Amino acid sequence: MNNPDRVEAIKQQYARRMAGVHKSVYLPTNPVNLKSIQERERAIAALLVRELTAPLWDARVLEVGSGNGDNLLMLIRLGLDPANLVGSELLPKRVASSRHRLPSSTEIHSGDACELPYPKDSFDIVLQSTVFTSLLDPDFQQELAAKMWSWTRPGGAVLWYDFTYNNPRNPDVRGVPLKRVRELFPLAEIVSQRLTLAPPIARRLPAWLYDSANVLWPLRTHLLCWIRKPL
Repeated sequence: MNNPDRVEAIKQQYARRMAGVHKSVYLPTNPVNLKSIQERERAIAALLVRELTAPLWDARVLEVGSGNGDNLLMLIRLGLDPANLVGSELLPKRVASSRHRLPSSTEIHSGDACELPYPKDSFDIVLQSTVFTSLLDPDFQQELAAKMWSWTRPGGAVLWYDFTYNNPRNPDVRGVPLKRVRELFPLAEIVSQRLTLAPPIARRLPAWLYDSANVLWPLRTHLLCWIRKPL
């Protein structure tokens, strides 16, 4: 599949996924969503403290699939310099949204992330959040993973957050288990943990039950990985 074809295919996938879904489903004003967001943010903060070798305020970060800018805003809250953050997003509406929400010093690219102009070893962290589960072509997954690995400095890491199970109601996504992550980054040292109570279950629970249900490891559907590039 050439680049224009695969880009258009992914745009169509996202359009199908969002058809009929009200944006309020994902808003943090929903207490259950807020629980999930805060759990992930605490886990990422702990990883940065424990694993990041560069000073936090000097670390350069590229997010592949930066969406509306939520993750980049989170990194700013955690102490990273907006001028050291870069986003790449395929969908024009999300590009416009992130440019509106983020500081002007944060660079946002529009288009296929594989076409980004950065040389190797440009970033301390290359982040992806729920991108690879939307890439149904294994060759495209491998190409993007290789690019991300190239952009990561020795001693830096790919920061990965994505779900591991297939969704029987959504044929446009496919779970990426830890075994596949290891295949995509065969030279990496990987630290991983399971997070996030399965959203279809979480949305049916009152917020006060979230923590109790989330104790059950099999119900956590997402992997958070620090994929370190050796020195």
